[in-house]
Amino acid sequence: MAISTSAMSFGTSVSSYSCLRASSFEKSSVLCNTQNPFRFNSLFSIGKSHGSSRCSVSRKSCRVRATLLQENEEEVVVEKSFAPKSFPGNVGGGSNGEPPDDSSSNGLEKWVIKLEQSVNILLTDSVIKILDTLYHDRNYARFFVLETIARVPYFAFISVLHMYESFGWWRRADYMKVHFAESWNEMHHLLIMEELGGNAWWFDRFLAQHIAIFYYFMTVLMYALSPRMAYHFSECVESHAYETYDKFIKDQGEELKNLPAPKIAVDYYTGGDLYLFDEFQTSREPNTRRPKIDNLYDVFMNIRDDEAEHCKTMKACQTHGSLRSPHTNPCDESEDDTGCPVPQADCIGIVDCIKKSVTDPQVIKR
Repeated sequence: MAISTSAMSFGTSVSSYSCLRASSFEKSSVLCNTQNPFRFNSLFSIGKSHGSSRCSVSRKSCRVRATLLQENEEEVVVEKSFAPKSFPGNVGGGSNGEPPDDSSSNGLEKWVIKLEQSVNILLTDSVIKILDTLYHDRNYARFFVLETIARVPYFAFISVLHMYESFGWWRRADYMKVHFAESWNEMHHLLIMEELGGNAWWFDRFLAQHIAIFYYFMTVLMYALSPRMAYHFSECVESHAYETYDKFIKDQGEELKNLPAPKIAVDYYTGGDLYLFDEFQTSREPNTRRPKIDNLYDVFMNIRDDEAEHCKTMKACQTHGSLRSPHTNPCDESEDDTGCPVPQADCIGIVDCIKKSVTDPQVIKR
């Protein structure tokens, strides 16, 4: 199957508090926009043909829920959800989990979203302050703690989705695949930090592992009650990770260029089957990002860029049902093609799942 990607364009808008941090090897800039914070980027990628006429579907018909970066683009942009402290005057589109304008509960739903995101930001800011105090001059130890924490939500999501599948409440395989790939990526970040000596101190291992245990059960509960809130919390964590690595690269870049890359990083980014590496980057076409690893600088550049991709995936997930695996055949999105079945069972959180299982027996139909 041959894939050709046409020109891509995108528009960006975020809330008054949000800043888009863009960085490259030579320069970095911070972009702020205060207009229409509920609106999210959309991009239509065109040009994919198949030998089978039944599944010959233009990329225009496929829903893309996160911003795509062009392969030759130098900047990496992290987009944040709208600010919880202020609401936009123009609500629409249902992006980031907000309800459409014609919803009778629109006002209440907006305040629920505001409360969820305010709690998330309060929690992440509190953890960041603790880490800043403990690890202000110990970068690799800080990264070890961050990566131990960052991989937790993805297998927490999978745990809840497995439970839903056991009751017949959930049949969206793309979520399972993407979340596993995200966990796989974060696990390799953790292995890299361990090889660099980030886990040398007993205290660092003790702190990271116990935070991870608490974070796991918190995420399971949060995800069961409100997937939107859990995805936003993970977006906040990934955004902090991106900013941390970005600052480290700017401060230590020249020194990192003279240090060798860990073997685990070379093996993960350049060797073997890169299917899972492509799978977690839902904003990209498969095979469009192939990192180079010549030194430790390249390693941290790629880890930082991975965190940016996680941010975009987590933002897309806040709109229920929007996530699609990069490897999903585009005919799966075609309403006219009966040869590409779409799973039927679906619900939002455990309350909605129980309600639908009682009121609509079809929800548990296999």
